[in-house]
Amino acid sequence: MSMNGYPHIELNAKGQPGIDGTRTRVFDIVLDQIAYHWDAEEIQRQHPDLTLAQIHSTLAYYYDHQAEVDAMIEDQLRKQEDFFAQYPEPPLMLKLRKIKAEGRQLP
Repeated sequence: MSMNGYPHIELNAKGQPGIDGTRTRVFDIVLDQIAYHWDAEEIQRQHPDLTLAQIHSTLAYYYDHQAEVDAMIEDQLRKQEDFFAQYPEPPLMLKLRKIKAEGRQLP
C-alpha cells in the first residue's frame, strides 16, 4: 500500500521505504544520486525497470525525510563495515595483492 503523498512509495517488511512493486529501496536511489550525481533521467536510464514517476516520488520522499533516510544510509554503511571487519581477506586475495605490489605477472 502506498504512503500518503508518495504514490509509489511503501514500507517493506523491515520498515524501510521502497518503490512499491519492486525490491528497490529509497536509499538505493538516493545513493545513486549522491555517489554519481545522477539526475532523475540518468537514474531511470540506469534502472530501466523504474519509471520517472517512481524515481521522482522517491526523490520527493527523500527530500521530505532526509534526516531519516540519511540515518538509514549510515546504519547500512555501519553494518557493512562491521560485516567486513568480521571476515579477514581470503588468502588468495592477499597473495594476488602481494604479486601485484611486487609488479610480478600472474603465471
